Amino acid sequence: MNLKKLIPALVTGLQDAGFAENPTKIQSASVAQIKSGVDLYVVAPTGTGKTTAIATGIIQRLKDEFEVAPRAIVMVASKEKAFELEEQFEVLAKHTDLRVFTVFDQGIIQYQRDIIYEGLDILIGTPKRLNELLKVNGIRLTQVKMLVVDDLNAYRLEQYSLIYHLAESIPRSQFVMVADVWNKNFEKFNERIMKNPKIIKVD
Repeated sequence: MNLKKLIPALVTGLQDAGFAENPTKIQSASVAQIKSGVDLYVVAPTGTGKTTAIATGIIQRLKDEFEVAPRAIVMVASKEKAFELEEQFEVLAKHTDLRVFTVFDQGIIQYQRDIIYEGLDILIGTPKRLNELLKVNGIRLTQVKMLVVDDLNAYRLEQYSLIYHLAESIPRSQFVMVADVWNKNFEKFNERIMKNPKIIKVD
């Protein structure tokens, strides 16, 4: 992870969090690829720094440009993971103007819809709630640059339809799939939504 190629506000956030000096293998290998805009699989065991890598790549790609509609959507398997990721963004992006909001199944959907329409940059959410918001026109997708699906191993095959529905609703986007271990079922995404994806794998 070459700090010289990252925006200064992100570098400061990484330094404040103690992540700048010794990046993990997955961070060094994936951040540049994420910010390049290619479709990507990021595969590494739990505890290797994938969450930091994903947050870093998203912040760098979005920078401080301002749009009313979300520019990055991160799908996570659970409410708990959603708030864990939100906390990571709050730490790393605290010196930027990027706005982050989390939606989840138990929340009041009208409130979540209203917050999204007030304007934000990064939307984190569970699969069911993101798709429910789509049904009520609660997410404007015209500015989305990237869709990240975290904890891909936590999804059953029948849940892939939730990913497909969201991905196929976005006009143009980078797709990043994040997992602990590779599963041959992931290749189904190549057929539906991914374009010549790269695979970054660290054991």
